[in-house]
Amino acid sequence: MGIYERGDVRINYEEAGSGFPLLLIAGGGSNSSIAGITGSYPPFNAMQEFKNEYRCIAFDLRNAPPGRSSGPLEIDRPWDSHTDDQLGLMDHLGIDKFLVLGFCIGGPFIWNLLKRRTAAHRGRRAGDAIGVASRDARPVLRQQHEGLGAGAGQAPARPHHGDGR
Repeated sequence: MGIYERGDVRINYEEAGSGFPLLLIAGGGSNSSIAGITGSYPPFNAMQEFKNEYRCIAFDLRNAPPGRSSGPLEIDRPWDSHTDDQLGLMDHLGIDKFLVLGFCIGGPFIWNLLKRRTAAHRGRRAGDAIGVASRDARPVLRQQHEGLGAGAGQAPARPHHGDGR
């Protein structure tokens, strides 16, 4: 468990496993939290399922109960505020390229990540919060990981700028 801080924002995150980075975005709308990736809510425990193949990273959305992340949302750009958190966390961890698996609200977050950093986020998977099985997500993640090209098995370090952009 760790905390990424930027100004008044504190993002709680957890990591499991090793390998190519996989950012996991829980479903649950504004209640999206680590418990939504590791608990009984998703169709499977994504951290447990993928930790032997990927460096799994899950986080609590700002102010999401029962999560531990906090901070004000910019009312005129709430989606971008969350994207700032996601990219800032990956910068904080020294991760440049990564895969993304999102459930429910994770889909729109993935699209915002793509809009902001298309080159860094060529690997992505938007999962349906109802009925998706790990057996369905695994081949897609592998295919997209392979599609990142030579050297994709290593996550190159990127300087941490601290602003998430």
